[in-house]
Amino acid sequence: MKLFCTTLRHALTLAIALLPAWAMAADTATAGEGAPIAMTRAQATAIIAANQKIVAPNGIEEQRRLRIGGIEQWISIRGRDLRNPVLLVLHGGPASPDMPLEWTFQPPWEDYFTVVQWDQRGAGKTYASNTEEAMAPGMSVEGMTQDAASLVAYLRKRFGKERIFVMGHSWGSVLGVELARRYPEWLHAYVGVGQIVNMRTNEEAGHAFALREARRDDNAEAIRELESIAPYPGSEGLTLDRIGIRSKWEMHYGGLAWGRRDFQWAADAWRLSPAYSDAEIRAIDKGSLFSLRHLLEPLLAVDFDEATRFRCPVVMFVGAHDYTTSHELTVEWYGKLDAPSKRLVVFADSAHMIMLEQPGRFLAHLLSDVLPYAQQAGDAAPQEETRSTGGFGR
Repeated sequence: MKLFCTTLRHALTLAIALLPAWAMAADTATAGEGAPIAMTRAQATAIIAANQKIVAPNGIEEQRRLRIGGIEQWISIRGRDLRNPVLLVLHGGPASPDMPLEWTFQPPWEDYFTVVQWDQRGAGKTYASNTEEAMAPGMSVEGMTQDAASLVAYLRKRFGKERIFVMGHSWGSVLGVELARRYPEWLHAYVGVGQIVNMRTNEEAGHAFALREARRDDNAEAIRELESIAPYPGSEGLTLDRIGIRSKWEMHYGGLAWGRRDFQWAADAWRLSPAYSDAEIRAIDKGSLFSLRHLLEPLLAVDFDEATRFRCPVVMFVGAHDYTTSHELTVEWYGKLDAPSKRLVVFADSAHMIMLEQPGRFLAHLLSDVLPYAQQAGDAAPQEETRSTGGFGR
């Protein structure tokens, strides 16, 4: 679940909303030798799309609209070898799609997995393709878990897979846990990234972190704002205003992306996405607010403290500086998990956005800690042939 917003001060802690769509200069003419070349957004995205086009004969690259839960829902499918296992990514938010950001971190994954990005009910391309009235009946944890289950069933049938991987990030980890506990026979493993365990306790931890850092920094503005919402989250329930204050300062002190004070560095990259049109980018803000109206209260009620028994393997990826979803809560919860196999990876230089903060190490652990579950089941393309003479030493 990744809920933060740079331009919407009233976003839920883990909701990311994109700034309004922008355009680069429309004229590509140069003023002279050595002058900078201006280009349109369409030209820039076309370059990225061509650069990342999948041309492998056994690969796949498509966007597809499916009828799920009574509405049209969009998925992106990319991979360079269909013999590889399917990896379904459940994005955060609610309504913070990864599809417009996939071009920045996902291409190396596509050598080893058939990666499926899904714009959930109320998010991105799916929001833009439906009316709010049509989407509203399923805007709940239960409704969206059923959407996810329908999608997994479709992917298993389409690609002839007995099992797939499901990766839940932030808000998506709520749906991921529900799927893993209900349908363990469908999964090679469940992978939690920025896992939500107990949302109320998580909010307390994030607020305490931000206030502690503000006092250490002698930041009078931050101290005043954070103390104004104490005790937090308190018994009165959460409002978008109160969440906005907590999120603002937790992000400022690196609880979202370690060493950074905002999410603009990543949100700007959404604007260059070849997967999204201008209209679909603009729809992200609207979808975020629509989703929060329906999911804010159910999200605060999420409590997996006692949901510790799994009948499929579980892998947890944790950022050592994550206070958007408290790393401390996840590590404690992991210690109580009862599963056929479990693995915990703590990324030393990351907070909540691990795949963006340490993309190389994220890939390395996908290969060392996740992919082997599929390889052991015979659901992976063969490894490259290697030959060597001598060792690496002198």
